[in-house]
Amino acid sequence: MKNLKVISDPRVQDVLKKHPKPFDKKLKHLRKLILDTAAKIDSIDELEETLKWGEPSYLVKKGSTIRLNRRKNEPDQYAIYFKCTSKLVTSFKEIYGDIFSYEKTRAIYFNLDDEVPEKELKHCISLALTYHLVKNLPLLGAQKLST
Repeated sequence: MKNLKVISDPRVQDVLKKHPKPFDKKLKHLRKLILDTAAKIDSIDELEETLKWGEPSYLVKKGSTIRLNRRKNEPDQYAIYFKCTSKLVTSFKEIYGDIFSYEKTRAIYFNLDDEVPEKELKHCISLALTYHLVKNLPLLGAQKLST
């Protein structure tokens, strides 16, 4: 794995720590998946970790912003959010079907007791991190999951 330069706003860790314990751990795990995935993508040398709308957010050149948070009005759920006007979540639904739970065109969400399908989620993260390179390809250049 190459060295990924992470430019991190220290307020992100403060926001993550303010969540109740189970969410703190779950959101930090999603954060780790984002950082690990970014570090494996050759075209990404630098990732910015900042706050957007008060939520931990991850930005790279040629990618689409990814955000993390608990779901409003759903006390036992948390989510990884994507730009709702992109083709990301629509493509994830077509590729992965009911492996994930989706919030319209903006998020993949999990219940606190769900096991996160890491391989598939890392693939979704990689598509978001390279979005502007793949957005014109059918299914963002991915293959539909064979059943």
